[in-house]
Order: sequence, then structure tokens, then C-alpha cells
Amino acid sequence: MKHVTTFLCFIIFTATLLAQQDRPKLVVGIVVDQMRYDYLTRFYTKYGEGGFKRMMREGFNCKNNHFNYIPTYTGPGHASIYTGTTPKYHGIIGNNWYDKRLKQMVYCAADPSVVAVGTPSNAERMSPHRMQTTTFADENRMFTQQKGKSIGISIKDRGAVLPAGHAANAAYWFRGKAEGHFVSSTYYMETLPEWVIAFNSSKRVEGYLKAWHTLYDISSYTESGADLNAFENGYRGKKTATFPYDLKALAKTNGGFDILKESPFGNSIVTDFAIEALKAEDLGKDDITDVLAVSFSSTDYVGHNFGVNSKEIQDTYLRLDKDLERFFKALDSVVGQGMYTVFLTADHGAIHVPAYLKKHKIPAGYLDTETRKEKFQDFLKRTYGTTALVENISNHQIFLNRKKVAALGLNMIEVQNAILNEQLSYAQVSKAYTATTMASVAFNEGIEALLQKGYHQKRSGDVLLVNTPAYISYPKKGSTHGSGLNYDTHVPLLFFGKGISKGSTYKKTEITDIAPTISALLGISFPNFATGQPLEFILKHD
Repeated sequence: MKHVTTFLCFIIFTATLLAQQDRPKLVVGIVVDQMRYDYLTRFYTKYGEGGFKRMMREGFNCKNNHFNYIPTYTGPGHASIYTGTTPKYHGIIGNNWYDKRLKQMVYCAADPSVVAVGTPSNAERMSPHRMQTTTFADENRMFTQQKGKSIGISIKDRGAVLPAGHAANAAYWFRGKAEGHFVSSTYYMETLPEWVIAFNSSKRVEGYLKAWHTLYDISSYTESGADLNAFENGYRGKKTATFPYDLKALAKTNGGFDILKESPFGNSIVTDFAIEALKAEDLGKDDITDVLAVSFSSTDYVGHNFGVNSKEIQDTYLRLDKDLERFFKALDSVVGQGMYTVFLTADHGAIHVPAYLKKHKIPAGYLDTETRKEKFQDFLKRTYGTTALVENISNHQIFLNRKKVAALGLNMIEVQNAILNEQLSYAQVSKAYTATTMASVAFNEGIEALLQKGYHQKRSGDVLLVNTPAYISYPKKGSTHGSGLNYDTHVPLLFFGKGISKGSTYKKTEITDIAPTISALLGISFPNFATGQPLEFILKHD
């Protein structure tokens, strides 16, 4: 019996060792903020061989990948990618939302219980405490008895904090203004590591305050519109939104180092910092899997500023392609080619500038929010004698003052339905649904299903509104996002590296499938409320 027990222990030990050897040493999650799927195909001929094309050539391309909920914003996007579920469960229902308990707007990553580290600013007090479920990075930390590291890096705080998870070793984000430093909070650490202090002191960031010229001859950028057009904002202090841009000179009137966020060099700074983290933190140096979450935010800033069809957005992606190439080369060198796994996706897409669409006779436009607000207030006064019945309107949701409804002796469901019918009478309100409907009726398809997966009973509003396609509440220059339409939901999903098959598919995949797929690859528990499914066809089967 003793020999049998010894033999069984040996088998278990061997199997465990083989399983550890089969797992990648490092998982790198890359989120490109505001990346439409067609940026892969539209700029394909201009990309080099070592960035996006390397992922497509050596890995697997899910060409019909979509977000499966509304709203398509940065906070919910990053949370959904790493938790494998939607705002209905993880609770990040927007970048900001109205807190019905606190009676005020709250920010998805803000945490007044922590203190900023690396800056005296109170604006950088961040943690993932409002995210209610685990990420695959959290599950990996628990699976490895906290030996596997988890680090998040981004220009945006929410792009670093939410993906890294609750049990993360660190999350770092960029503080612009007059500082130009990467910072963190006491949720993770009391002081910045020496390597971060050294990076912040190195003047590397200052080196990017330079002239922004196009990477290649601007006449070759035939995949985007004219450089001078009526659809772009540009920078304060420059009369036209045209190349070149003297970022050093313009920094004075554009928030100091914040101008780098709105240029392709913000992505370069993140790449520099991620490579330093790779080396300084010894990521992927042993057989215990680490997780590095990298989010490139400058694509979003440039998109909002200049729009989907701009020369600026094309140049930003061509430069990001170069940054990805040098990042992958660093991974090859530090971790070892074939020893790590990477996925790349986006947190949402973006709409073409509606003014541009209208010029080309495509239905689009801008919401008259002031007129809508005036009509709605008149309705409330006329019907209920007061506007105090509504507590807040934000994120296309109406929040009722429940105490006021009760005090007036009104029926909540009847009030919700009356407001719904009133809103449907307004121009460019395409659909409306009540919280009662969202909580009691199961929708399996269409915009209703997307709304329901984004609806959180304790955090969402009483009436949810859907606007006419391509109608937005936004300035008449630049692009935005947030809807459940294809221009916002259709984003890239690329995998490559250890354990990943080569190929592509047009089969529909959903953003919530990523975390279960990585969990399956690692042989760890799925995030605790994951609703997606592992993409078995992208995983190698021996």
C-alpha cells in the first residue's frame, strides 16, 4: 500500500509539473481604447510585419467579435473583458453613474478611502472597489497562492485598475498636467517601487514633447480623409487641425503633459513603461504564470478629438503598430518566444462624425438635449405638479425620486410607464424601457438584450432610453461611442502565443468570452460571475 501511495503521489506531482510547464509564463492582455474592427482592415496595407500583422499571421483572428451589452464605455469595457461578464453582474455600469444611495455621481475607479502614491493630487485616489466580481487575474493570483503577479498599466486610471483586479500587485496610470509621471494608490502600495521612481525621473516622457509629423508621407494616407476638414477639433492654440503639431509649444495651452495623452506618443509612453515593468518585476521569469494588463488609451483621446476618418487617427494606429512590434520583441527577449500568450481587443468602437455622415447622405445627427429637457420638465409639472419626481438623468437613464413618488401616493410602475410614453414622443428617442421590464422580462436578442445585460438592478435607472441610430449628444466635431450599434460593438479580438491555434473565424464571439478562454488556457477557475464561454476553437489541442 505504501508503494502504491508513493506511486500515486509521483503521478500527481508529474501531472502538476507538466500542467505548469504547459501554461504560458506570462499572459498579456492588450486593450486598445476606441478601436473599431475595421482599423485592422482599413490600415492593413500600411502596417508593418511585427505588430498587428504578426498577431494575425501567428495567431487567431476573431473577425466578428462584439460587445454584448449597453453602454459601450471604457470602464464597463475593461471590466467586462477581464471578468467575463457584463455590467448586469460586475456593476461597472458606466465611467460615471448616479449612485442612488449616495445621491451623487460616482466614478468607476474612484476610492476616497485610499491615497494617491507618487503625486500630491487627490484626483488620483483609485481602486477597483466598485467592481463586484473577480477578474481572471484575480483567479490566477488565488490559484498560484499569490505567487503569480498581476500588474495593470495605462494612461487612464480605469484602464489600469479594473483589468488588474482586486488582488493585483500593482496598477499604474499616467498623471499629466505639470508632472508627467506614472502614479498609483495606497490600495496597492505605500511608495512607488524604485524602478518606477527611476522611470519618472528619467526625462523619457519629456522627450515626447516634440513635433508630431506623420510617420510616412501624408500623401500616402489614402485610407483617411483630407487633413484639413470641418470635422475635427484639434488643439487649443493652433488655428487648424492639420499636421504638423508642435506638442512642446502647444502643451502650455493644452494641459501640460496632458497633451501627450491626445497624441500617439501617449501609447509610446505606455509601451516604454510596460517594457520596464516586464524587466523590473521579472514577469514571466518562472513557471508560475503572471498577468500583465496593458491598455493603450491615446487612440481614444485622438478619436474623440479628430474623429474616425482623420489623418491623425490613421497615423496614431500606424505608430501604435510600431509600438506593438517593439513590445513583442521585448517579450521575445525577456520571456522567450513561444512562452507567453497575448490577446488584443478594444473596450468599444466609435461612430463616424455625424456631420461627416450627413454630408454623404447617411442618416445621422445630433440630439437637441435642451429642448428635450424643457419638454420633459413641462410634462412633469403638468402631470405631477413638480419636477422633483426625477432625481437624475444621466447615461440615457432617468432616475426617479422614490421617496417623492411614495409621498405623492403614486404607483411606481405607472410613473415609469408614463415617463416612458412621454419620452417616446420626443424626436430621436427610438426606444424606451422601464426598470420593471428589465427586471422581469427575459430578452434574447436585439437592442433589448444588450440593454438588459447592461442593466444592474441596484445601480441602473428607472427608465432606459435608446436614441435613433447615429444620433449622438456630442459636439459637432470629433467621434464618440456608447451605443449598442455595430460601430460601437464590433471590435478586434486577436490571440497569439503559447497554446493558441493559427487561423480565423467569422463565427460571432463576444467580449465576455475572453476571460473564460484565458482561464481555460491556464487551467484555473473562471472569474466568479463569468457568463461567457471558452473559445475552444482558438486553443491548441494536443
